[in-house]
Amino acid sequence: MAVTTISRRRLLTTGGALALAGGLAAACGSNTGRGGGGSKVRLSQWYHQYGEAGTEQAVERYARAYKDAEVKVQWRPGDYDQQTAAALLTSSGPDVFEANGPTLDQIRGGQVADLTDLVQGVRDDFHPAALKPKIWDGRVWAVPQVIDTQLLYYRKSLLEKAGVRPPRTLDELVDAAKRLTDARVKGLFLGNDGGAGVLGGTPLYAAGLSLVTDDGRAGFDDPAAARALAKVRQLYADKSLLLGAPADWSDPAALIQGLTAMQWSGLWALPQIQKALGSDFGVLPFPADGPSGRPAVPVGAYGSAVSTRSGQRDAAKAFVKWLWVDRTDYQEDFALSYGFHIPSRLSLAAKAGKLKEGAAAEVVRFTADHGYAQPLLWTVASRTAYQDALSRIIKGGADPESELRSALRTTEAELRRVQKKS
Repeated sequence: MAVTTISRRRLLTTGGALALAGGLAAACGSNTGRGGGGSKVRLSQWYHQYGEAGTEQAVERYARAYKDAEVKVQWRPGDYDQQTAAALLTSSGPDVFEANGPTLDQIRGGQVADLTDLVQGVRDDFHPAALKPKIWDGRVWAVPQVIDTQLLYYRKSLLEKAGVRPPRTLDELVDAAKRLTDARVKGLFLGNDGGAGVLGGTPLYAAGLSLVTDDGRAGFDDPAAARALAKVRQLYADKSLLLGAPADWSDPAALIQGLTAMQWSGLWALPQIQKALGSDFGVLPFPADGPSGRPAVPVGAYGSAVSTRSGQRDAAKAFVKWLWVDRTDYQEDFALSYGFHIPSRLSLAAKAGKLKEGAAAEVVRFTADHGYAQPLLWTVASRTAYQDALSRIIKGGADPESELRSALRTTEAELRRVQKKS
C-alpha cells in the first residue's frame, strides 16, 4: 500500500510544482517515441510511475485503441516533474504528457499548448477545484485526469466508547483527540512529523482563508491564520498525536491496528480500511475553524498537457481530446479499476457504482462541497517558506504570527515575480 500511494502523496503535498534542474540527457532520454516508418502520425505520451498494479497496462491499452495516430507510452520512473520540466525545453521530449501543473512559468514561457478548445461544451463538467489550477488568463492548459483527496478517518467504536462525537470544528478536533488518548491509543495521527508535511494549507482553508486569493494576493494575511495553526500546534503539545508509527499518514495501518482513533489519510486508503474494519469507521473533511470557517478538503489532479515543441501539436491535441474528454469509459476505468480515485468529470463521479454508496459517496460530496486545490500561483519558494513555518509552529512551538509573517513576505515577493508582466 505504501508503494501504491507514493505518487498520490506527492501530488497532494507538492501542489504541482515542476522543478527545473538536472541534465537534459537524463531527463529526455534517447527514446522519445517518435520516428519514421508507417503511415500514421507517431506520438509520444509520458506518465509518471504509478504504483498501482495494472495502471501501466491500462494506459498502453488506451493508446493502442486510438486509430488516428500511433501512440507510444513511456512510463517515467524517478523525478518525473524534473524530467518533464527539462524535456519541455527541447524538441526531443513528449508530445503529450501527464502534468502535475503545468506551472505558470511554463504557461507564460510558451512551453505548453492552449487546450481550451478541447473542453468546449464540457468545461463545466470538470470538477472546479481540479480544473482551477490549470486555468490561466481564462484559458485551459491541461485536461484533468482523476482526482485524489485527503480526509479524516475515525473509528466509530473508539469514539462511542469515549463518549466523543465526530468533530465538526477544529476546537472539537483538539478536544476529541485529547479525550481519545490513553496509554494504548493516541487520539489522532497526522503523520510522523505531527502533520507538518501533509496538512499544508488545509488549516487555512478551514479558517475561511486561502494560500492565494483569486485576485493573486497572499490569502493568509489575517489573524485567523495564526489562530488556526496555534490549534494544530495544541494537538502536538497535548501529546494527542501519534508519532513514530511504523507507516506514515498515507498508509492506514495505524488506524486499522488501533494505534490511533482518528487518522488523516487519502481516499486511496478507503478500500483497505473498509475491508479491515467493516462498518467501524467514518469519514470527515478537515473541520472548520472560527466564525468564517468552513470544512476543507484538499484535492489534486494530474492533467494531460501538450508540449509546444511537439512537431505534431494538432495530432497531440486530438489524442488528448479523444482520451480525456470523449472516452468517458476509459476515464472511469482509469480512476476506479486499478486504485480508488474520483473521476475528474462530475457526471462520471455521480454515476460510478463504486462511489454511489457509503463512505465513498460521502467523500465525493465532500470534494464537491469543500474541495480546494493548491493555486497555480503557489510556487515552490512560497510553499517551502510556508511548510518550514508550519513545521516550526507544530513541532517547535514557534510563534504562529511571527512565522506566518516571514512566510507572507516570501509569498508576496513570489506573487510579484510570477505575475510581473513580461
